[in-house]
Amino acid sequence: MSAATLETRQLRAFVILARTGSFTKAARELHLTQSAVSHAMKALEQQAGCRLLDRTGKKATPTEAGELLLVHAERILSEMAHARAALEKLGKWGQSRLRIGASATACQHILPPVLREFQKEFPRCRIEIEPGDTPEMIELLRAGKIDLAVNLEPRTRDPLEFHPLFTDEMQFIVAPTHPWAVSGRILREDIARQNYILYSRKSYTGALIDEYFAEEKIVLRTAIEMGSISAIKEMVKLDLGITILAPWTVGEETAEGSLVVLPLGKRKLKRRWGVLHWQSRRLSIQEETFIRAARKSCAKS
Repeated sequence: MSAATLETRQLRAFVILARTGSFTKAARELHLTQSAVSHAMKALEQQAGCRLLDRTGKKATPTEAGELLLVHAERILSEMAHARAALEKLGKWGQSRLRIGASATACQHILPPVLREFQKEFPRCRIEIEPGDTPEMIELLRAGKIDLAVNLEPRTRDPLEFHPLFTDEMQFIVAPTHPWAVSGRILREDIARQNYILYSRKSYTGALIDEYFAEEKIVLRTAIEMGSISAIKEMVKLDLGITILAPWTVGEETAEGSLVVLPLGKRKLKRRWGVLHWQSRRLSIQEETFIRAARKSCAKS
């Protein structure tokens, strides 16, 4: 028997016939003539190479071979029904998933308003979020484990597509009791003397900061290195050191006066944020909607 020659319609007719035991009932359920069902069963038996049904008058019962085929046929038809239902669900408006990668900063400050807008259009879309820095997100995009990434612009885009959202500027963040905050001025020779509480130096932002001060011929004295911006801010509030962050990540703290923002110098350190996706892959309606919502949200900020 060649499994490739078995047709779904014949298997379905066989399963219904085995269940009802009647060609007439099977024909009625399948919306076919009794003759068509009979021909389908003869063709199936020829392909199977053995008798599948015992016919006694108008009644049909599976043979031993028929009982064996019935088990597999029911399983095949059930799996096909599940597959069809899953595809139909995926094809419906909003019935899908969206896998997003984002840095810790983006998860906290960028994603919440974007997802709120996105879910107005796709309330039943399942959203999965994978946190990580830009290099990690690129690898996840490459492996097909996420659909979109909200991160900093990579140095090389190929084969990535980058949809810019906004540009920010890195600045010194200090406690209000710090001498720089009190005087309102920074002496160049004081920069290297400070204790710095910085985000992971292995991150993309860490590399940008290192390159910036290398060009300025200044070596920063890192006292603490952390992977949590929230924790960094709390330590700076206690005047345990200073940090370098984008002002929008400390908006609440500067508004309440618990942190102070000061410029790095005459030369600015800027970053571009955006949405990344694999260049060769066509975007779904959900992905296009997410990018549109991200642009709209960031334009308001």
